Amino acid sequence: MQVNIEKEQANRIQFTISGTTVAFSNAVRRYSMTHNAVLAMDTVVFYDNTASLFDEYIAHRIGLIPVVTPDKTPESAEIIFSLDETGPKMVYAKDLKSSDKGIAVARENIPIITLTEGQHLKFEAKAIIGYGTKHAKFQAGLVSYAIKDNTFKFIVESFYQMEPSEVILRACVALEKDATDILKGLKAAAKKK
Repeated sequence: MQVNIEKEQANRIQFTISGTTVAFSNAVRRYSMTHNAVLAMDTVVFYDNTASLFDEYIAHRIGLIPVVTPDKTPESAEIIFSLDETGPKMVYAKDLKSSDKGIAVARENIPIITLTEGQHLKFEAKAIIGYGTKHAKFQAGLVSYAIKDNTFKFIVESFYQMEPSEVILRACVALEKDATDILKGLKAAAKKK
């Protein structure tokens, strides 16, 4: 198998793989979108909301803000993001304060809401680890490929929680672990016969 990186930029990488199969390439693609551990805002507790939008709408917007997810973040991680803002002002993702200095929102300039004179918004949002199989907010990015002359041209677009190359690398580690576990299980079952 041969891998060549063709282009890499901010949140996107293009590379080719030759000497593999459609099944393997599709497994890498699917694992990249569903088996990467990603932090995302899961629950929001509102303490005050005199803004023009109701709590559920704001909570949905907050849930889709990407959160930087360092490698080896524990599955039990719970990061609290708090916000306490009064208008008039535009509230951005950068206004969310994290309880962990090593973890922050991935894109600071995502608008959350415009507060007019005297409007107040105060809440806490809890970010947890999840996987794309549970909800799209836990996806690390989009992965696609095209086949030409037995060469697979991959395009990986990260949602900024991690570098685009990390999306593939972490997925390959998860795929290898699962394949190893299956192999061990099959060997154990064969010994019992």
